[in-house]
Amino acid sequence: MKHTSAMYLPKSFEVTDLALMHDLLRRFPLATWATVVDGQPLVNHIPFLLDPEAGAQGTLLGHVARANPVWQTPGASVFVFHGPQAYISPSWYPSKREHGKAVPTWNYAVVHAHGTPEVVEDRAALRAILERQTQAHEAGLPHPWALADAPADYLDQMMQAVVGIRVPVVRWEAKFKLSQNRSAADREGVIDGLGAGHPMAQAMAEAAGKAR
Repeated sequence: MKHTSAMYLPKSFEVTDLALMHDLLRRFPLATWATVVDGQPLVNHIPFLLDPEAGAQGTLLGHVARANPVWQTPGASVFVFHGPQAYISPSWYPSKREHGKAVPTWNYAVVHAHGTPEVVEDRAALRAILERQTQAHEAGLPHPWALADAPADYLDQMMQAVVGIRVPVVRWEAKFKLSQNRSAADREGVIDGLGAGHPMAQAMAEAAGKAR
């Protein structure tokens, strides 16, 4: 069955390179998890780790509070990973100075992962997910924290309060709106303009530079 895009996705902004998608997930792991339960939209914000080797298209690994109802009736879901985003001023376009035909816009990079979540309650499997998440996010810190650092009884209590989530990805979508529809000179102007801005704008400028 041919899938249609779940978002407005002009060809000039469509990304199909899995390496670029996976890189965004590694840098921005907090996902907006959207699903429908009893006919009503249910939206949560949960960090996920990608295991690119598990399943045909990779598997998302995460956990949620047991008190969160999202895990009790998991259904087809979309997980939106938001990358850098920033306001784009038309004053940055050289073409604006030539003819004035320019308006503001907003640039951003997002990746959608589609799949049906699987609940993980087995204690060993849950601990494995927690350890992988912890190791990934603690890597590079001067004194990395590990699950084993917590008292065993306390850790057991904390683990009872969560459930693991595994999502075999069945489809990826990515939209990197990075001024690809502008001229080369205008794109350079955007990169220069963003480079002088706040940290997120600088990340946007780096993303735009890679898209040239």
